[in-house]
Amino acid sequence: MAAEHDFLFFPLAKQAELLHTKQLSPVELVEASIRRIEQTDKTLCAWISVGADQAIAAARQTEGDILKGHIRGPLHGIPFGVKDQMHALGFKTTMGTRVLDEHEMQPPFTTTAIDRLTTAGAIFLGKQNLHEFGKGGTLNFPYGQPKNPWDIAYNASSTSTGSGIATAAGQCSFSLGEDTGGSIRGPASCNGVCGMRPTHGRVSRHGGVMAAYTSDTIGPLARTVLDLASVLQVIAGHDPNDPLCSTRPVPNYRAELHNAFEGLKGMKLAVVKEIARFDGVHTEVSKAFERAVDQLRDLGAEIHEVSLPWAKWAVPLQMLTADADVAAWFQGNYLKDRYERFDQGTRTRLIASSLIPASVYSRAMRARRLVRQQVLDAFNHFDALLTPTNITPPKKIEDSQERVDSPEDMVPRLIQRRISLYPFSLSNVPAMSIPMGFSENGLPLALQIAARPFGESTVFRVGHAYQMATHWHEQHPDLKRIIS
Repeated sequence: MAAEHDFLFFPLAKQAELLHTKQLSPVELVEASIRRIEQTDKTLCAWISVGADQAIAAARQTEGDILKGHIRGPLHGIPFGVKDQMHALGFKTTMGTRVLDEHEMQPPFTTTAIDRLTTAGAIFLGKQNLHEFGKGGTLNFPYGQPKNPWDIAYNASSTSTGSGIATAAGQCSFSLGEDTGGSIRGPASCNGVCGMRPTHGRVSRHGGVMAAYTSDTIGPLARTVLDLASVLQVIAGHDPNDPLCSTRPVPNYRAELHNAFEGLKGMKLAVVKEIARFDGVHTEVSKAFERAVDQLRDLGAEIHEVSLPWAKWAVPLQMLTADADVAAWFQGNYLKDRYERFDQGTRTRLIASSLIPASVYSRAMRARRLVRQQVLDAFNHFDALLTPTNITPPKKIEDSQERVDSPEDMVPRLIQRRISLYPFSLSNVPAMSIPMGFSENGLPLALQIAARPFGESTVFRVGHAYQMATHWHEQHPDLKRIIS
């Protein structure tokens, strides 16, 4: 068998092929993943809890099933982790905070998405690090400062930060994150993996701690678009335990990609001018994005430009509304009586959001509808919209912290990392981040693809075609310098 570092970085589709043809043991894969965590996570801080014994026991059971020819599907034997915002029996739900007491971390049940994955044969490793309560802006992490595996001096993004790190570092084959305003796509971008925010309602949120109920969405992070499709295939679909979960049938995403031989011929894709040409777009990002657009054109797509002048208002509108939703939840849960136990960054954001008048919240919700409609109208003319996922390369950890001490801090510390993400979160449409190159410092850059509601198949088709023609997703961080 190949060396450990080879198969840990393989896409899950390749790992599954090796497992199901008995060239690789699920026990070998799980033990290697746990060993990688032990070797690297003292530095990377991607995990909060790992259930090594349970995972190895599940791998042994899986090995027996495969030897008997009982293969449940493409995820059978594949190890994964989840953002510690999702309940799993046997694991504390810490939410990455000091606010909760021990008894409050005990889960009442397991998240539907985790249940569906383990039923499909995937092997649950444990819970991954995150910004406090799944909100961005944490300054001091109780379970360690998450670090970018490409360069540990740099930010790994928020808030599903551990999920991006773990997938990029080969600590697991895929992860589940949660995206309110970009918390799947941001970590995917900064860590050089793929991440999908599905349409709001496409995946059950039952079992996730979802305070921003108008935006919170569970979705996968993996190494390829095909891997994302494989995971979404399993976790998508109606769940009566989630009243916001859609009853729409789930397409066969994997089959659609395997049958997509025509490339992108006939597809109309549009670059969003207000994001791709935003004043703050870094030169290196801009160059990589234009190369990606040229590649999509070479694959047969018609490339256009679309103006969404209200898109820039998505950032303040999303923060006014989603943050107010979260603050309202915390007013009756901890904010008053446990104020000092919150991280400074979180409590500052929650207190500010608690002061938003009802009249402002109401107007902001109505304004969100206008911005969303402008995004939706674009899909009457184009199959998908294109932007950079982040308009700057990953920043050093100290430069990315959201300490706003002056009006001049607003754009670099609050607006820049959100301007490309929030329009699609606010619109509740599917959006995916995939690697599109590297900065001069060797840090990942990413392309974002968005489509109309429940248009995940379109997003996958564009991203998969791009990956089949490029090799960015095949590059991985050099972990030798951080293995302890």
